[in-house]
Amino acid sequence: MPKRLRLTRRFPVALTNDAYRALARFAEEAGVSTDEALTFLFEHFGSVVDRDNLTHRLRLFKAELEDRKA
Repeated sequence: MPKRLRLTRRFPVALTNDAYRALARFAEEAGVSTDEALTFLFEHFGSVVDRDNLTHRLRLFKAELEDRKA
């Protein structure tokens, strides 16, 4: 029997417009809500993310983070 999806944790999240649009597009294509899409992505993070690409993209993001905050 599949594990029941119980959304028990709520936390405020700030997203850029681009990030929110990407999340909403993913959720729509998958046929789930944005909450369910985030739950899926984080529950299966290790299997849906390419570690080498993640490390590289994170390094680029962190390098420009201060400029993006201004």
